Amino acid sequence: MTIGQRIAILREGRGVSQESLAEALSVSRQSVSKWETSSSKPSIEKIIMLARFFGVTIDELLMGDISTPCKAPDAGEGNRYFGTDGYRGEANVILTSDKAYRVGRFLGWYLAREGFGKRPRVVIGKDTRRSSYNLEYSIVAGLTASGADVYMLHVTTTPSVSYVVRTDGFDAGIMITASHNPYYDNGIKILNRYGEKLDDKTTAGIEAYIDARLDALGLHSDIPLATREDIGAIIDYASGRNRYLGYLISLASHSYRGLKIGIDAANGSAWQLARQLFSSLGATLTVIGDTPSGVNINEGVGSTHIDTLVRLVKENHLDLGFSFDGDCDRCIAVDSTGEVVDGDAIMYILAKRLKSRGMLEGDTVVATVMSNSGLEAAFKSLGITLLRTDVGDRFVYEKIKECDYSLGGEQSGHIIIKKYASTGDGLLTAIMLTEELLDRKTTLKDLREGLVLFPQYSVSVRVLDKALACSDRRVLECLEGIKKKIGERGRILLRKSGTEPKVRIMVECESIEDCRRYADTLLEKMAECGYGEV
Repeated sequence: MTIGQRIAILREGRGVSQESLAEALSVSRQSVSKWETSSSKPSIEKIIMLARFFGVTIDELLMGDISTPCKAPDAGEGNRYFGTDGYRGEANVILTSDKAYRVGRFLGWYLAREGFGKRPRVVIGKDTRRSSYNLEYSIVAGLTASGADVYMLHVTTTPSVSYVVRTDGFDAGIMITASHNPYYDNGIKILNRYGEKLDDKTTAGIEAYIDARLDALGLHSDIPLATREDIGAIIDYASGRNRYLGYLISLASHSYRGLKIGIDAANGSAWQLARQLFSSLGATLTVIGDTPSGVNINEGVGSTHIDTLVRLVKENHLDLGFSFDGDCDRCIAVDSTGEVVDGDAIMYILAKRLKSRGMLEGDTVVATVMSNSGLEAAFKSLGITLLRTDVGDRFVYEKIKECDYSLGGEQSGHIIIKKYASTGDGLLTAIMLTEELLDRKTTLKDLREGLVLFPQYSVSVRVLDKALACSDRRVLECLEGIKKKIGERGRILLRKSGTEPKVRIMVECESIEDCRRYADTLLEKMAECGYGEV
C-alpha cells in the first residue's frame, strides 16, 4: 500500500473532501489528488501535518496497514458516562482526574480534525466545588496536550460559558459542574460552538476514547501529542465573564431602585455575579448562599431548597426573591407573600409577555412531561399550545430550535428564551421576570393570576441500577395498577434521572393526600423489590 492510498483511505473515512484537506495543509487540491494517485509524494513537512491531522503516527502513515477508515462510533455505543446534562458522578470515584484528562485529549484532537487542522480555541469555566479545580486542571492538561488553546473564565455560570462560546468565536465550551447535585458530585458539560449541548455522536467518541476503544474510532494508535510550538496555550479570560454580565445589564430597560430583592446563590457559580448584576441595576439586596467553601454548594440553599428563600422573603418583607442552582442555569422565584413561582409559573408569565408583544412564535411553549397539567389548561384558555418533550432542558432546546419556537423550559426552573440564549439561564430569567413586573407596575403574585396548578407530588429514590429499577416487571405491574386507580383524575410517572443515580416518581391527582398515597404505594413496592430508600 502506498502513502497515497493510505491518505485516501483516511480522508474518505473521515468524510473530508480533497479541497478541505488541501486547505488544512495549505496546498492545492491538485497536490492532494497527485498524492492519492501516487503521481507525487508529500514533503516531510506535509507528512508530519498529515499524521497530526488524521491522528496517526508518521510510521503508520508511511508503512502501516491502514484498512479501516477513521470514524466516530454510533451514538448508541455511548451513554455510559454522559447523561442528559453531561458527564456526572461522584468526584474521584466515578468522575476521576484521569477520565477528565482523556476528555480533554479527545476533544482537543477532535476539534482540530473537524476544523481541518486549525488550532482549536476552547473556553472553560467551573463552579465552586473543591473538586472543580483538579478536574479543570486535568481537562486543560488534556486539551493543551492535544494542541488546543484554552481560555479560563474561572468560577462562573454555565450560561456565561454558553454566551462567551457563541459570541467570541470559540470552537467549544466546557463547564465543570454538577449543577444541583451535592458538593461531592461533579460533572463536565460540553458545549459546541453555538453554545448548545454537545451532540450524542461526539460524546460517544469521547466515551470510546475514555475506555481506550481506539478501534471504535478507527485509530490504530493513541491520539498524537502536540509538540514544540503546537502545544496549546492557557489564557486568562475573566474579561469574557465581565462581558456576559454587561450583556445581562443591557437587557434591563428599568432602574430597579426601590425594589427589595432576595437572592439565594446556592453557594455556587452565581455567588458574585448575582449580586453584581442586581446591584448594578439599583436593587436593594438581601443575599444568602454567597459564602462558598467548596463543600457547601446547594447545602440547604439554592433552587432545590426553596423554603430557605421563602423564609428570607417573608422575614425581611421583600418584594420578591430569586433562587439559583449550583451552576445558575435554573431560577425559581418567590413572590412577596412567600408563594413559590416555579418553572411552570415562570413559563406562564413569560409566555403571556411574549404573546402580548407578538413574539411567541407559533403561539407555542415547549415544556417536559413533568410540567403541571394546570399549565396546559391555563395556556389553552390563552390560545397557547403546550408541547411536551422528555425530561431535560436539552430536549426542550432541541424542539425549540427544530420548530423555531421562542420559549420553553422545565418545572425545575430551566427557562430557555431563544432570542437571548441557547441554554437555561437563571440570571436572564430573573431579569425578564423583574422587567415584566416593572412594565406592568404590579407584583409577581398578580403576574401569575389565572394559573391554577393541580396537586402534584414528586419523590426520588437512589438506586444502583436505574434501568433495572424502571423495567422490573413487579414495579411496572404496580405502576399500571396505580394508573388504573387514578384513571382520568390525574397521572403518575416513573422515570430515570438523567443527572443522578436516582429514579423519580411524580403523581398528579385531585388532592395532595392522594398524590402522596399513590407515590408511597409505588415506593413500598420498589423497596420490597430491593431498589433503595428515599
